[in-house]
Amino acid sequence: MAAVSPFLMRLVSSSVAVANRAGGIIRSIMKTGSLGVVNKGGSGEFDPQTEADRASQKCIIGSLLRTYPTIKIIGEEEDIHLKDMKEEFIEISQDVAVLSKSCPEDLTSVKPEEVTVWVDPLDGTREFTEGLYDHVTVLIGISMNGKPIAGVIHQPFYGYEKDPQGTELGRTMWGVRGLGTFGFTHIPPPTGRRVITTTRSHSNKTVVEAIEAMKPDQILKAGGAGYKVLLLLEGTADAYVFASAGCKRWDTCACEALLEAVGGTLTDVCGEHITYDAQADSYVNKIGVLGSLKDHKFYVDMIPESIKSSLLGKL
Repeated sequence: MAAVSPFLMRLVSSSVAVANRAGGIIRSIMKTGSLGVVNKGGSGEFDPQTEADRASQKCIIGSLLRTYPTIKIIGEEEDIHLKDMKEEFIEISQDVAVLSKSCPEDLTSVKPEEVTVWVDPLDGTREFTEGLYDHVTVLIGISMNGKPIAGVIHQPFYGYEKDPQGTELGRTMWGVRGLGTFGFTHIPPPTGRRVITTTRSHSNKTVVEAIEAMKPDQILKAGGAGYKVLLLLEGTADAYVFASAGCKRWDTCACEALLEAVGGTLTDVCGEHITYDAQADSYVNKIGVLGSLKDHKFYVDMIPESIKSSLLGKL
């Protein structure tokens, strides 16, 4: 009888399969043209949620709970209930490529009750509604003791610009702490010039000032934390800077796991690691987000102390 893979590798394997299934659901809804947009925002803020967000979350959470009924899952769409979920959304298969990898020794004994799964079923919703499909990702992060240990980033529309009607759209990237990353080619950032990626739709005075202080040669404005981190992982940008509250734990858990698996770093703008605590009163990253592949302290130090003090003062 073949040996059973450690729990963490089985969970990552399921997460990869579920992310692929969710991506297919998102593409199907896009093709209908009926996005079912509602505004979750308050005080005049536009924070869209679409039928694709809702269906993707049902697929991911419903599928993972079917296979691992005791794990803790926190999803972005907090008002989504599974009772009316279509059975066709359930995905119980596992990705064989993940199961073929050896689990890092320090993670072989991880138990279901020790992990929290953080789900953003459709990161980059605003861009999705605007037809900027390459910015859209599905994020599944796994944390233990408040720290990311594995993550999955799925791009449902990867290859869309070259072949909009393609049947092989999408790609899935995953990583485990101490094992590495898979599903893409990691490329070092450009040399001789400083490229910063930041928000395209949630900018404000402190975000602009923090970026200007870094004296970038180029600024890439992008939607979704997942897409911005992919720009780092594939060598398009040096750092991801968002010096403001707003980004949530489900936006950053998978991203941090993959970034750290290739030797990068993701923290708040003060250089402190984000704690992924399921019992926290709020899941907002209130002191912003700063990600880099190297020289992380340099980027932390470049952010003006006035901005750090301002964000800390709002806690």
